[in-house]
Parts: sequence; C-alpha cells; structure tokens
Amino acid sequence: MPFTVAIVGRPNVGKSTLFNRLVGRKLAIVHDLPGITRDRREGRASLMGVDFQVVDTAGFEELGGDSIEARMRFQTDRAVEEADVALLLIDARAGVTPLDRHFADHLRKAKTPVILVANKCEGKAGAPGLYEAYGLGMGEPVPVSAEHGEGMYELFEALMPYAQKAGVVLDDEDEDEFPPFPDEAADAASEAEAEPDPGRPLTMVIVGRPNVGKSTLGNQLLGEERLLTGPEAGLTRDAIGVEWIHGGRAVKLVDTAGLRRKANIYDAVEKLSVANTLESIRRAEVVVLVMDAAQILDKQDLTILRLIADEGRALVVAVNKWDVVENPQVALGRLRDRLETSAPQVKGVRTVTMSALNGRGIPQLMDAVIDSWTVWNRRIPTAQLNRWLAEVIERHPPPALPGGRRYKIRYITQVKARPPTFALFATKPDELPESYVRYLVNGLREAFDLKGVPIRLFVRGGRNPYADKGA
Repeated sequence: MPFTVAIVGRPNVGKSTLFNRLVGRKLAIVHDLPGITRDRREGRASLMGVDFQVVDTAGFEELGGDSIEARMRFQTDRAVEEADVALLLIDARAGVTPLDRHFADHLRKAKTPVILVANKCEGKAGAPGLYEAYGLGMGEPVPVSAEHGEGMYELFEALMPYAQKAGVVLDDEDEDEFPPFPDEAADAASEAEAEPDPGRPLTMVIVGRPNVGKSTLGNQLLGEERLLTGPEAGLTRDAIGVEWIHGGRAVKLVDTAGLRRKANIYDAVEKLSVANTLESIRRAEVVVLVMDAAQILDKQDLTILRLIADEGRALVVAVNKWDVVENPQVALGRLRDRLETSAPQVKGVRTVTMSALNGRGIPQLMDAVIDSWTVWNRRIPTAQLNRWLAEVIERHPPPALPGGRRYKIRYITQVKARPPTFALFATKPDELPESYVRYLVNGLREAFDLKGVPIRLFVRGGRNPYADKGA
C-alpha cells in the first residue's frame, strides 16, 4: 500500500485545485460553486521527487440522515481512515469559519494524523487567516497557494515525517529537484502505440445516461460502497478512478457523470462534468455503456455508443435493472435488432444483462470486458491478411473503373492495434467505393473475429512499401 495523503476541508477551500497541483494535471473539476466534488478521487502524486497516493474528498458538511451531504461525509471519513496522513485545508482569505472549527474537532478524534494547510496565501490578503489558523490547536499551519504552486516545499517538509514512518525512502541527491512536469500529449501518444503491458491496469470506464446505475455498478464491482449512490440524478460530477484486482489482474475502474442531450444542459458545472466524461472516454481502453432496461437504446444511448466507436474504444453494452423486465426474450431481441441496424461500426458488440443492485450478471460483465479488450489489442500477421484479401477479391472483386479498367488492390497490412487499424494499398485509392470498403471491414470482422470493436481501414495509393521485405 503506497503512502497515502487525504485532502479534506469544508466546501470550496481549494481541495481539488491542490489535488490537481500534486498529480500534475487537471483531473478533478474545479469551479467556484461549492460542493462540486462528491466522490473520493485518487491519483498518483509527486512532490520534490517523492511519489505517493493522494485522495481528493468532498467538502465536509454538517448534515446527517440519508441526505446527499451525509453520504458524501461518509466517503470523506473513509478516506481519512484509510490514509497515512490528512491535510485539513482552510481558506486563509476567508479566515477560520465555525465549520472549520467543527471539523478540526472532528478530525482530532480520528486516529489519522492531520496537517493543517492554509490555502490561498498568495499576496497579503491571506495573512490574517493564516495567523487565525493557529487558534485551531492543530499545530503550525502550512501556508500554500494551490492555484499558483506556492508553498509546495513547505508542504513537502510537513509530509516527510509521515512518509518516512510509512516506509518511504528519500534519495538525497534528488531531494531538491522538482520532478519533470508530465507531457500529456506525449503520454497519450506513447500509450496509444504501446503493446499491452500485463502489469499496467486495464482502464475500464463506465458511462451512460444519468441515473441508470453506473455508480451502483461500480460499487458492486469493487465490493464496497466506494462511490456515492442514490435515487437523485446527477450525483456523480467528476470522473472517479479506482484501482482494484479482478481475477489476478489490475483494473482501473472510472465512474463518470451521466451524459444527457446537449440541448438539455444549461448548468455550467454539468458542462464541466460532461467534458470530464468525454475526456475519460478518450483515455479509456474498454468503455461499459450502461443503459436502463426500461429504456433500451434510446436516442441518447445511441449517441453515446457512436461517440465511443468514433474514439476507437473497446465497448461492452450493459443492460441494467434486467431483474424487473417482464418479457426478457422480447426485450433482448429488440436490443439485438437495434444494435444490428443502428450500430454497424461495432457489429457483434458484447451485450450483458445484469442487475447492479443485486450483483446478477457481474461475472459475465467482467468476462465480456476482458474479451473485448483482448480483441481490441489483436494483431494479425501480414501474410495471413493477404491470403484473406486474395480470397475476398476473387470471390467479390471491386467494381471496374470508368472505361472498364480493372481496379487493382495490391496489399493490406495492419498498422496498429487499439483499435485494429489497417492500410489497404491500391491504385486510385479515392475511387474505391465506400460500399466496397465496408464490405472489406465486415470481412475482416468475420474472418479474424474482430466483433464488437471499431475497425479502421485506410485506403492508400503508391508503391507497396513491404513488397521487397517479404510477407
């Protein structure tokens, strides 16, 4: 278990800004409106060359019962309990509030040690609040500005005793050097081209319309109430990633905010949530599209499905609340017909009926995720592809060019996986009909068992670059 730091505090003191600063990229949604973060978000952070796990939490609220705030509070308490040390953030510009005092008293009762951090200390406006923070009785506050990156070395010094107690070993030579800021474009490019690494977590993103049971499914997979759930639509705002082990392999599960029709989105926070979800899809390996059995593949579901296919992600369709369907066979037939006619780009997509509430269908869902990921990573030998191509052309040659000239297709090769992508070398590539390209794509899907994943086929002209290398 890595050294873990939980960031806690009342709403709108800058917890998510500090989280983003420590992980080196904008993973958490940041907005002036209080209460944006509702679930725990975890990330791999680095400070002065020391790597650790950091957890962003919902703002402390003084409410009980079964309210959303009470459920958020439960998640925050769990994060503190599981951490090696907690950072209690206050807003130095606002000063110490009664809610700050209340939760300082609450954290004092916990077993986890707490470091008091006064945020927004840039300039002189935060000075009064910084001095006022001494009155909380939690030791000397660490002045920082999460937005501007000030005070990070002081925060590092405050964390180090707890890191060393947790077994973190410091390298003295690198202690004074900042780690390089990650190049997101370079990271994305290298991940896209890399071969599957069995030691790296499989990134599985759960998406769907609001209130179809995405977070309930996430909790069922994780085996704990890790994600905030409830009957209220739109509970999840951030895309929340949690790593766990399934069948001996690491999986990173990402729960996302519900996607509604664009015309129905007016709220600025929801727009940020949607952007966060779309970015999660782009970074995914397998996307699980959850839909409600009472509204199978409505227009919005199809819009989301096409978006996933356009991004080239592996896909699994999960139909939730199947236990309340009155005529399962009819409903399943309707789903398959709709997928066949409305989603040809992922023909043969794996479909699982399930109940996130009682766990029915969960093993089959994970089997489908692994199968889809395996196909998404598949590579086909060049010689095998060209034997197939010769048979296909003989059985159904491409239409003739104007003037009756025969259209020549010379060669095919797979240029990358994830998703399977092929280059077809031919004379006059612009004149090969789209219908024949679709015919070849469908042939590839059937011949090499590439069902349920997007396939890219690019027609290229010019000399075959592999002709002299042997296939």
